[in-house]
Parts: sequence; structure tokens; C-alpha cells
Amino acid sequence: MDARETSCVSGIVLPKAKYLEMMTNHEFYELCRANPDWQFERTAEGEVIGMPPTGGETGRKNFQLTLVLGTWVERDGTGIGFDSSTAFRLPNGATRSPDAAWILRSRWEALSAEEREEFAPVCPDFVVELRSRRDRLTSLQDKMEEYVQCGARLGWLIDPLERRVYVYRPGEPVEVLENPATVEGDPVLPGFVLATHQIW
Repeated sequence: MDARETSCVSGIVLPKAKYLEMMTNHEFYELCRANPDWQFERTAEGEVIGMPPTGGETGRKNFQLTLVLGTWVERDGTGIGFDSSTAFRLPNGATRSPDAAWILRSRWEALSAEEREEFAPVCPDFVVELRSRRDRLTSLQDKMEEYVQCGARLGWLIDPLERRVYVYRPGEPVEVLENPATVEGDPVLPGFVLATHQIW
């Protein structure tokens, strides 16, 4: 990326607006690497969204979520788990970073080493988005719908602010759980149970 094609906004090195729309997948990956203190997503239309680091309380909840999922992944062995810093290139062209994700091992191993090194061109089988105070619920709901349309078999939108969990499955209405004690991943993640007191 030529220096003449970039600008700096609040410490973020960004390409000029016109160039943003024309970035290749590799160039977008390099943009993210050049700004390690920020996390970026890209919509299916090519809009780049920058997200600053999370606050302490959100970081604590994200860590707990990753820890619980990771324990199950280790025990189950059928798939690969990912944390909130991982981005995936979805079939619709968007690049998204769920707060936690899981992919069936056979699907992950079907990707080339090069594809796995950058933003893998695959939609996770399971995704979780954890709402923080700065997140608009409708934006997260749109993102969850996008995951399902792109191939996710199960999605959880966890809203600690309202103590609700929205469960997304392809071809089914969204299930809304009001202050549940636990949320279960069956049948996509057999035996995986999240005790919500760890997140609330």
C-alpha cells in the first residue's frame, strides 16, 4: 500500500476512502496488521468498521466465554475454537470477528495453509456475539442473521444488559431466552453448556 494512498485518523492508519472500496482481501488483512491496537470488520458492501479495544468488564466476560468454550472444545475434539481477535471472510464478502467461534475440524482442515494464515474464507459453524454497553442491539442482530445466511448452524447473541440470549438457527425463528440459567449447544455442540452467571 503506497504512502500516498493512506491517511492517519486518531492513530489509525487507514487508506483513503476511495481506496478502501477497492482493497483486496490481502490488502485488508495488511491494513489490520498495520493497526494492531484496533479490530476491523468489513461489510459485504466493502465498508470498513474500526472497533477500539474493549473495556475491562467486557474483556472479562469475553475471557470467561472463551475459557468455557475452550474447555469444551478440548474435551470434545471434533472442532477448532477461536477467540474474539479472529476474523473470517464470509461467503457474502464480509469479514467478521465474532466474540467466540467454533468450526468443525474437517471443514477447517479442508482450507489451505495460506487460507488459514490470513482471514479464513469460511463461516464458522457456531458463533457468539456478546453485547457491550456501546453496542446497538439491532446491529448485532443484523450480524447474527448474516452469519446464519452465510452458513452458521448455531448462533448466540448474549445480552448481559437485559439478561437475554437470542438463539439463531438456520430456517427457524429466533429463540429468545429470558434470563436463562444455562444455554445449551446441542445438537451442533453436543454437551456444551454455558452457565450464564459466568457472563452476567
